[in-house]
Amino acid sequence: MISKEALEKFKAIYRKKTGKDISDQDALESATKLLTLVDLIYRPIKKEDLEMLEERKLDWIGQKIKLPSGKEIRIRKFELSFGLWKGESVKDSYGGKAIIDCDGEPLFAELAVLRTLQKDGWQGAWVDSYRKKFRIGLPGIVEPIELPEKPKKLFDDISTKVGGFRGCWDVFAWKEDDYLFLELKREAKDYIRESQIKWLESALESGVPSDSFAILEWTLEK
Repeated sequence: MISKEALEKFKAIYRKKTGKDISDQDALESATKLLTLVDLIYRPIKKEDLEMLEERKLDWIGQKIKLPSGKEIRIRKFELSFGLWKGESVKDSYGGKAIIDCDGEPLFAELAVLRTLQKDGWQGAWVDSYRKKFRIGLPGIVEPIELPEKPKKLFDDISTKVGGFRGCWDVFAWKEDDYLFLELKREAKDYIRESQIKWLESALESGVPSDSFAILEWTLEK
């Protein structure tokens, strides 16, 4: 349950970000979706959860993926929406990537998701496969980082199997001994590539559980 006080705070944040007021009912629905997303991404899905969700035919629980080995698994899939940045243009937009307004900060969608994880105590990076860098901020503004020892060992183990950065999922995050690989796909524009499926299978072979992976399908608010 969401308290009245928490709901009013949510409405105030929404008003600050969008310049618009939102009704109690719409605020409750939006806040509930956000809390559900955070809860499901951050905890493993148990067998009984999957059975219950499949029984109710809820499409948002995941997407079936066939691995190169022929095995078929289900990966969690969620829908997100972002507000478009309307401030000063970003110098290095990577060929026209959408710029998201993340609490007043211009970011790529991958970095906006990373900010949410950081608020919950995770560390991580956007895996810039194109330039082979690990980033926590926009290129040209924030310098790339080096991975800590344990996450680096896992990344290197997987990347050795697949031959480098190619196919790595967009966001790599860690908290103690837990890991997340999140892939962002803009609705109706992106799809899971064979190289990403190969990365997924290689990660599973390295001991990463399937519930450490999730697909985030996102849209821009109009």
